[in-house]
Amino acid sequence: MKLFTIILFAITYILMIALPKKRPYVALISAVIFVVSGAMPLGSVFSAIDWNVLLMLAGTMGTVALFIESKMPERMADLLLQKTPNVMWVAVALSVFAGVVSAFVDNVATVLMIAPVALSIAKKLKTSPVALLICIAVSSNLQGAATLVGDTTSIMLGGYANMDFLDFIVMDGKCSIFFAVELGALVTVPVIMFIFRKEKGKVTVGEPTAVEDLFPTWLLCGTVVLLIAASFIPGRPALTNGLICMTLFLIGLVRSILQKKHFGPIKYALGEIDFETLLLLMSLFVVIGTLTETGVIEDISALFVKLGGNSLFGMYSIIVWGSVIISAFIDNIPYVATMLPVVQGIAAMMGCDAHVLYFGLLVGATLGGNLTPIGASANIAAIGILVAVLNQLLIRSGREEQGLMVVLAGLVCVLMLMVREISDLFDLIKSLFDF
Repeated sequence: MKLFTIILFAITYILMIALPKKRPYVALISAVIFVVSGAMPLGSVFSAIDWNVLLMLAGTMGTVALFIESKMPERMADLLLQKTPNVMWVAVALSVFAGVVSAFVDNVATVLMIAPVALSIAKKLKTSPVALLICIAVSSNLQGAATLVGDTTSIMLGGYANMDFLDFIVMDGKCSIFFAVELGALVTVPVIMFIFRKEKGKVTVGEPTAVEDLFPTWLLCGTVVLLIAASFIPGRPALTNGLICMTLFLIGLVRSILQKKHFGPIKYALGEIDFETLLLLMSLFVVIGTLTETGVIEDISALFVKLGGNSLFGMYSIIVWGSVIISAFIDNIPYVATMLPVVQGIAAMMGCDAHVLYFGLLVGATLGGNLTPIGASANIAAIGILVAVLNQLLIRSGREEQGLMVVLAGLVCVLMLMVREISDLFDLIKSLFDF
């Protein structure tokens, strides 16, 4: 049964890499096969799924959707730009702003919110928006690891390790990952200033965007406050964080329906919730649960301990840099989902604090997403925006054929990058395990 589990898991992972649009369904089919085959007992399926993580994700996605619809992010960006003297400081301000927003809002949503501002600035100054969009994408990716609700991987880590919001800020009386991420963000400021050192052009901003409703902003702030407050409740139920996020979203949704007197907000909010990601995670929980049930996770953990020895620093380095390399080519959601129980097993075998290795996994997976255009969804979103803008410019100038060619070229480039990087990854795995 262990061999069957390993083979099916390998096939699942390869198919998820080869068919990124079908990942949720690949994972679902794999989970069903594991259950039907008996590798995962039917009675253990429900307990294998982390419902707290799913509720947190769904609730946060819904609240963020209402927040975006209120036009508050655009308003905040406008006010920020009014305080910047030139393009160089605009780049710094947009990166910092993207980082702050991304600490509480999904990375892709952050890019989609802020990218139009960068495009508008580039248009006014008749300059390329590429550098601005890269800064925004990188900043949003990095800052997603700063808080419990900053990114899907952070929520997964918090749920699996039973961590609360404050654990990302202070743990065991010491500064936690939040301060490390913010220190890294500060280091990027002089780098951005150097890149844009020649951009001294003035930026003119029109009237600030009117905010339609302040309530979603208060809801988002309330989510953070309540998650922090829940951190102080001893022996709280496992679903506490998830119920907080989901309850506040439902309050906002019901209020929006009553205010607008129609059910349009339901359609909008449900449309913004990424159900495919939720399905992917639910299925992955079952798949990883099967690996744990059959002892595969224990074997992988033992292999890592054999490679790293008893050195905590050595093991931390292996996890961080291994995660950096792998996450540059593979979406970090399935990777982190797979590695969380492995890291727990490694910590148990070494007799060390698992939280150090957990944060190493999160840092490595986050950093790796910035190495390639396909390493993170935010990067892909930024590339997609650039291709779409260029396509529209060509179409409006009467060059529809050239516009189509740009879109096709963009797709081909991304596919070539994916094929090349995946090939390199498999060569690396072959050399490591001497296949």
